[in-house]
Formats: sequence, C-alpha cells, structure tokens
Amino acid sequence: MKVVFHINESEKWSTVLKNIMNLLEEGKGLVTSIEVVANGEAILAYTETNNLIPMHELVEKGIRFSSCQKAMGAQHITEDMLHPFIKIVPSGILRLVECQTADYAYIKP
Repeated sequence: MKVVFHINESEKWSTVLKNIMNLLEEGKGLVTSIEVVANGEAILAYTETNNLIPMHELVEKGIRFSSCQKAMGAQHITEDMLHPFIKIVPSGILRLVECQTADYAYIKP
C-alpha cells in the first residue's frame, strides 16, 4: 500500500504526523511507501529554523517529504533554507496527481 499525505495548512502538521505514526504502527507489512507533499504555507515547516516537527525520525523510517517549488517562491523560501532531506517538486499539485495515478491512497487531514 502506498500513501500520499497532502498538507497546505501549517496548523495541520500535528494531525498529519500523528496520522503517519498511526499508519506506520497499524500498517506494518502493508505500507510500502509514504510521501508527504506540502504546498501553500505548510512548507514553512520545512525550513531549517523550524524545529517543531520531528521529521528526521520519520525520514529514518523511510518517509519522503516533498515541497512545492511554486509555494517556495510565494513564501520567499530558497532551497538552502530547507532541511537537506526535503525533495523539491516543481508543483505540489502535479506531484499529488502523479502519486494518485501511481495508485497512492490520498489523505488530506
């Protein structure tokens, strides 16, 4: 099972991360891929100065985090401001469509 989480609101990060942890716990052996696609203001959590989200722990468990390049421009965020494990995608919406056409389950808390 492949799952993509979509987040575009900063206040939803706690919910997204709890959902991921629950999925990892309950879906052992079933979940093969998890990706978080952030766009809008939610990409602010990907900056080096934001220490509120324990993404490093999730990356070690194989979770991928993607940032919308268009949202980065709108938020005045450059690549060097992001955590090094963040993958930049040209368009968050396009990445979500790619995941859905690749049979990812779509989750938007």
